[in-house]
Amino acid sequence: MKKSLIVLVLILIILLSACSSGEGIVEIEERFFLTQVNYIRRNADEYVGRTIRYEGMFQTFYWPTTGEFHMVLRNTLGCCGDDGIVGYEVYLGDIEPLPANTWVEVVGMLEWYEVDGLRQLRVVASSITEMDERGAEVVLQ
Repeated sequence: MKKSLIVLVLILIILLSACSSGEGIVEIEERFFLTQVNYIRRNADEYVGRTIRYEGMFQTFYWPTTGEFHMVLRNTLGCCGDDGIVGYEVYLGDIEPLPANTWVEVVGMLEWYEVDGLRQLRVVASSITEMDERGAEVVLQ
């Protein structure tokens, strides 16, 4: 019981700090990727306007009403409608899209925007860097 409590406290400390670097950049680490992305989503108003940095696979999707959009994501087991992917939509601005499944590091500011009458979360990319070494494509926590 004591060990479980200690582990829980350590996880909460990591989540509450969201692994900010000295630059004030929120680092989403591979080891807690799913947990951190979900925590930031649930507490988005605390993170909107902050810069985040994370790695994942670059993907382009198409939505019938809004057209093409991009994500940097990882795969997960998923459930009930969002099966298999976790990450953020990424607004590229003047940055050219990359080929599907290119492993990248994205740095950008988290923002709310509206699409089809719904408020959505996305990263406005300031940089997307193709990485030589791939991280874990499938994350479970």
